Amino acid sequence: MAKGCQEEHELAGCVMNPLSSLNRQALLQDLCSQEFDLLIIGGGITGAGIALDATLRGIKTALVEMQDFAAGTSSKSTKLIHGGLRYLKQGEVRLVREVGKERAILYRNAPHMVIPERMLLPLVKGGSFGKYGTSIGLALYDRLASVKPGEKRRMLNREQALECEPLLNRDLLNGGCVYSEYRTNDARLTLEVIKTAVNNGARAANYLKVESLTYVKEKVIGLNCRDLLTDSLISLKARKIVNASGPWVDDLRKKDNSLTNRRLHHTKGVHIVVPRERLPVKQSAYFDVFDKRMVFVIPRGKTTYVGTTDTDYDKDLVSPEVTKQDVEYLLKAANTMFPTVELTQIDIISSWAGIRPLIHQEGKSASEISRKDEIFLSKSGLVSIAGGKLTGFRKMAQRVVDLVIKDLNREFGLPLKSCITSETQISGGGTGNINDYTRELFLRIQPHGYEEYDAERLVRTYGDQSQEIVNKLIEKNITDPQTDLALVELEFIINNESLYHLLDYFTQKTARLWFNKKTIPNLIEPIGRRMQELLGWDEDQLKHEQQSVHNALESVIKFE
Repeated sequence: MAKGCQEEHELAGCVMNPLSSLNRQALLQDLCSQEFDLLIIGGGITGAGIALDATLRGIKTALVEMQDFAAGTSSKSTKLIHGGLRYLKQGEVRLVREVGKERAILYRNAPHMVIPERMLLPLVKGGSFGKYGTSIGLALYDRLASVKPGEKRRMLNREQALECEPLLNRDLLNGGCVYSEYRTNDARLTLEVIKTAVNNGARAANYLKVESLTYVKEKVIGLNCRDLLTDSLISLKARKIVNASGPWVDDLRKKDNSLTNRRLHHTKGVHIVVPRERLPVKQSAYFDVFDKRMVFVIPRGKTTYVGTTDTDYDKDLVSPEVTKQDVEYLLKAANTMFPTVELTQIDIISSWAGIRPLIHQEGKSASEISRKDEIFLSKSGLVSIAGGKLTGFRKMAQRVVDLVIKDLNREFGLPLKSCITSETQISGGGTGNINDYTRELFLRIQPHGYEEYDAERLVRTYGDQSQEIVNKLIEKNITDPQTDLALVELEFIINNESLYHLLDYFTQKTARLWFNKKTIPNLIEPIGRRMQELLGWDEDQLKHEQQSVHNALESVIKFE
């Protein structure tokens, strides 16, 4: 048993602000001092959704993640809550219907995280979409995906498409259509779902790596975890364990001796980011490329990002690299559809690569493999889930918790309760009208030297929690608006979001590395020093943390 678990602690099942970075020791003591109904391995969007659903049904739940929350696939997606037009093309009608309904639910429960995005679909010579087939397909899409009347598809002739987006390739263009999608911040969405679960009684700890599973009479009853911050071991106990570890699902199935028949198929998806002025599209676009795939171009703040690739992958799962081949593919795609911009590698200011944990289908290429989720049940009682899409996380969670609660009811008498997450507001979601909320926030910070962009970024990152940040901000004697705001954000994150590494502040917590990278060099020192004060780092630790950020700044523009 870990050293921390041997000590008495006053919190005993009632940790004050369990996600505060300053309360970690008490949280770990709390985790290993009791038996949970359910332990979840994996702090991505799938594990987060399961934790929320289970907690709301009265299941005593804990979640562990070996990195930062959402550090894997759940911060490396295309960042869309979309209805899956490509899946309709593949005949996945049920999937399109489900994610369409889920999109509407998420828009209601987390309005700050789900941003309506009009998507342009150019119809090009030799493309996979024809005018009449597209019109019929998108009409079906509008119906299946529960698209609101004012957001339904609009078909465009060639001239209208060029008016909609003058940068389009005139030589290829036949026409186009505009349809509805929604953009999100995938990492923040994951974090806010976890926070909602914790606010309702769950426990969640990052930087706890599962080293082994524990058994009694061949039934899994717990986990041995290593605290990667202190290199100590802790043991956790639970009646049921769910493996929602994304790309690592099969690794845990191997530990459980249950990796038989169906297995994962990892594919890599890469995105590149350029300054908005270098690819100044008027709206998002989804278009055919030379190998019959489809690629997105999406404006976000002061940047535009392009993606994604879809290639088989069998290398490092923690830090997948963006290769020169990946970059050349995306540059060629963008330059073919928007030939006048003439993007080169020099224009790229950031990038990311994510791993999709898909279910292997013999004989199918990376792009052809279904995105459906699948649940694997082990003889030991371990429940594993893989596959699926960001948009469908709530229904994936519901299917898992339906299984778990039936077992808990049969074996331990826990009451059977239905899923209520469709009616549950996500942390930060109490903004009301998002435009009015953002405008009011801007009026508060404008006298202190801030722009509308700052207000929008705060609201889209923290939702109604941005008021707490602004309240603290305007109490300060503001001398450097951007640094002062970043420091106030830091204290909010430290107090509420389990921040332990400097790089995590710039990635999962604030997305600066991907969409506001130029601000980072001026913040490394003040943010690092403040984290040193709050978390008790020595000088060597501070230098190590700062070097990690410098390395990341280089890696997102270095391609081999």
